[in-house]
Amino acid sequence: MRRLFSFPNPVNEVAARLVAAGVVLMGVAALVFQAEWLVVVIALGFIARVATGPTLSVLGQLVTRVIVPRLPVEPKPVPGPPKRFAQGIGVAFSVTSALLLLVFDADLAGWIVLAALAAAATLESALGFCLGCKMFALLTKAGLIPASVCEACNDITARTEANLRRKAAAV
Repeated sequence: MRRLFSFPNPVNEVAARLVAAGVVLMGVAALVFQAEWLVVVIALGFIARVATGPTLSVLGQLVTRVIVPRLPVEPKPVPGPPKRFAQGIGVAFSVTSALLLLVFDADLAGWIVLAALAAAATLESALGFCLGCKMFALLTKAGLIPASVCEACNDITARTEANLRRKAAAV
């Protein structure tokens, strides 16, 4: 059970960017078609990914088991804790959007929150710029997140792909 509720460390950056692309596609579809139900699907996906990584996420499974293995690119391992933090921010935005749309009947606010989430996911998928990861780094630097949460984030030598792969193989 403990293994089910774990998050991968390291995370394949290629897969993370493709999951973000899926969030962008769903977010844009929800915005264009005013599909409030799709916001709930987005929120449930983020909750699943925070709790279990790709294990219980339909989008996570599609990306990690079907799409990434068929791509002619090498995995790019990056530290997991910042990515999990970013997924948590996705939970906050998507759940807030769903609540605004479905509970509080504040449609404009709900769609604006979803658009902000889609914009952040676009930065991740298209440019590899993870806003949640940057926030994680700032919070760690400020001492609000203990450095022990992400040793690979603090040790520049651990950031090399070979070292991250070695650490992943040891787990």
